[in-house]
Parts: sequence; C-alpha cells; structure tokens
Amino acid sequence: MPHLCTYDYAVVRVVPHVERGEFVNAGVIVSCTARGYLKAVVELDEARARALDPAVDLQTIHAALAAIPVICDGGDAAGALGRLSARERFDWLVAPRSTSIQTSPVHTGRCADLDAALQGLVERMVRPPPAAAGRS
Repeated sequence: MPHLCTYDYAVVRVVPHVERGEFVNAGVIVSCTARGYLKAVVELDEARARALDPAVDLQTIHAALAAIPVICDGGDAAGALGRLSARERFDWLVAPRSTSIQTSPVHTGRCADLDAALQGLVERMVRPPPAAAGRS
C-alpha cells in the first residue's frame, strides 16, 4: 500500500469586483509540509472572467496569477518571499485579502501522489465541467 500523506490546498480565485464577491476559480495551491511540497497550477478562463466584468484588466490579473507559482518555487525569483520556508510561503499565499486575487479557505486531503492530487483538484475545481452527453 502506498504511503499516504496529508496535504493542504486552496483554490485561487479571480474577483473582478471585490465589493460584489463574485469570482472565477483560476488555480489551486497544494502544500505538504512533511514532503516539502508547495506547487500551484494557474489556469484562467478569460471568458468566464469577462462574464463577470467585460472590462476586467486581464493583463494585471495574469501578472498577479503568474506570481503564485513563482512564490511556490521560492528562491531569488520570488524576492523576499522566496527566502521563507515552503509552509510560510503557503500561509502567505492563502492569507485572507480584499484584492482581485483571493483564495478559498484552506482544505485538507490525503494522497500518495501530490502531483496527481494537484492535477485532480485543478480538473475538479478550476476547469469547466464537461458537457453532459445529449445536452445541446
């Protein structure tokens, strides 16, 4: 039986108008302290973001979203945040904020393969569900 590990994750949200509270899921961040794992996948569906705000500043949103995997990787490319531990970087990324990029509450899961868990979360939480057969 594979060794299961416990991980924490949060869904990254794009909130074009913070005062309205509407959002589009745009990524997932996964952290496993026991394995020193911190990764994010970001995939913004621009059409869904534009549905909430036709004038959304996608250039600024993409720039902010692009910083998330860089911070997860750490090191010099992440600036001062890159010198923090993986867990400290995760905690910083998921801290509540009132900006156009937010995260869900942190949830916990268990798995044997963290990369597969991350991809599964992206599939379930970020990508639009496949169209049901027979619907038009």
